[in-house]
Amino acid sequence: MLAQRLTPTELAAALVPRESWHPYPTAAERQPWEAIPASARQAHLDRAAQALAEPIPILPATSFLEFARNGNRNRYERVYFARRTRLCDLTVAECLEGQGRFVDGIVDLVWAIGEETYWGVPAHVGMQRAGVGLPDATEPTVDLFVGETAALLAWTIYLLGPRLDAVSPLIVPRVLAEVERRVLVPCLQHEDFWWMGFDGRSVNNWNPWCNSNWLTTALLLERDPERRLAAVAKSIRSIDRFLDPYPRDGGCDEGPGYWSRAGASLFDCLELLHGATNGRLDLYGEPLVGEIGRYIYRVQISGRYFVNFADAPALVSPSASLVYRYGQRLGDERLSELGAWCARQQDLLHRGVSDSIGRQLPALLGLAELTAAPAQPPLPREAWFPEIQVMVARDREGDDAGFQVAAKGGHNAESHNHNDVGHFIVHLDGRPVVVDAGVEAYTAKTFSSRRYEIWTMQSAYHALPTINGAMQAPGREFAARDVAWNANDRAVSLSLNLAGAYPAEARLRSWKRTVRLRRGECVEIEDAYVLEAAVPEISLGLLTPCDAVVESPGRIKLGERSLADDRVSGTAVLTYPADRLAATVEVLDLEDPGLQRTWGGRLCRLVLRASSPSLTGGWLLRFGR
Repeated sequence: MLAQRLTPTELAAALVPRESWHPYPTAAERQPWEAIPASARQAHLDRAAQALAEPIPILPATSFLEFARNGNRNRYERVYFARRTRLCDLTVAECLEGQGRFVDGIVDLVWAIGEETYWGVPAHVGMQRAGVGLPDATEPTVDLFVGETAALLAWTIYLLGPRLDAVSPLIVPRVLAEVERRVLVPCLQHEDFWWMGFDGRSVNNWNPWCNSNWLTTALLLERDPERRLAAVAKSIRSIDRFLDPYPRDGGCDEGPGYWSRAGASLFDCLELLHGATNGRLDLYGEPLVGEIGRYIYRVQISGRYFVNFADAPALVSPSASLVYRYGQRLGDERLSELGAWCARQQDLLHRGVSDSIGRQLPALLGLAELTAAPAQPPLPREAWFPEIQVMVARDREGDDAGFQVAAKGGHNAESHNHNDVGHFIVHLDGRPVVVDAGVEAYTAKTFSSRRYEIWTMQSAYHALPTINGAMQAPGREFAARDVAWNANDRAVSLSLNLAGAYPAEARLRSWKRTVRLRRGECVEIEDAYVLEAAVPEISLGLLTPCDAVVESPGRIKLGERSLADDRVSGTAVLTYPADRLAATVEVLDLEDPGLQRTWGGRLCRLVLRASSPSLTGGWLLRFGR
């Protein structure tokens, strides 16, 4: 899609020389920086002043080794990201103030980061031949955060180069040497970095994320025009490996939390290429690029609640400026209005912008426009993504009153997969009733052969049946069949056969599930199964943040419960056939800080059991007020 837009000769002619490419004003160009709203300026200056007062945290080798020793990646990453956040904060603040107050702190951080053996994180060092452990300084590999670090340093040099030269003429050359050794040369030499997509493996958000940082670094810092052109051309070929197989419905199978580094990082790449070719390389008229952008407003439930299948969290705060600018490029007012609404919800005018520096720059320089633009979440009445098989529906367009439901088919080898074919979530009046827990903090187990030992990944902890003790199995072959979606003014439904998602020991011939929203009335889950042989039990587990009480056989009251951040759960009544199912309520105490921030200290698991079920059977579950 990208590589065929311009021939190599046309790309060479279109690419703006490094010395002439001027994407944003530098710190020396005072007027644009001084025009940024005063409240946001002050928030950034206060943040940087605090960073300046704190010592640079150290990164010992034994901390790096924790991932290999016990699977923990958080302790090292906390310090690692703190260094980079501080450099970003100080760099932006120096651009805003322009008085030199932050320059020495920037120099200290630039030098400290330059002395790190590896710019990535321990969980990703396995890309090297030596495998997981300490990084091999003789084999530079490029992961997400090697790229992020290089791009951060590139923007720092672009914005503040002369001020760093005034401290020492050796600082900028040191950065150039480190970036060349760690990123620019390896990315040109290697075809086997998996995220590039050249070795036949499927790519995910890593592809546009890594490419956006590689492009940034090459465009800003590569002094050799031929190598700069070669880097851009190769990155374009790599981005095509992300775009070409992408679902034409625009659906992100990694979920909306990862859209910020999948579809949104694609936008970062497209903006860099558009700007660096004076608009010659322009994909904004491509239907797929538009669908990828619109995905994010189609999966919003209410406020910060988004449809969080896969590893995505339930609460998402999309990059407001990026969403707004994406909408502007597409001419899609609804997408732009969501971005402006996010800016108000995140209070960017008073709190400032927290994001990677490449996104902070356009956000701050366009903040006055962004915060004055029309703001409204679109909240479409329904959306259907036929390729990733995800349905989202609500009672009324543009309104979070009433029921909202989302459900999925798909398969169990999606990126950041959970075994969740046939899973659904329910909200009422914008508040959660039946939920997807999300994912705990990543450890070594998360992306290993032991992934499905983690409870949040298992079908038993999604709204799915466990049959004869068997849960759904991982793999592309474990997939939904006979998928059908229907919508009209009265109802929306998704029907599918779940049997193919289960292993042979489930003894399952067919499991037809229909997830139905009756507008203004209720949400129904209709299950009909056929077993190949008798089994002792079928159980169905539903996670809820509500206070759950079995009021009587066939009726469970889901009451309001306080969550985190002054949020509360929804309320509903679940009815089920007591002659076929027996209900119990289990309490899941949450230990993971991320899950606690979303759901508070616990979730309830509603377990509906059919003992000695007949070979053919089924039931109707109904969620009403």
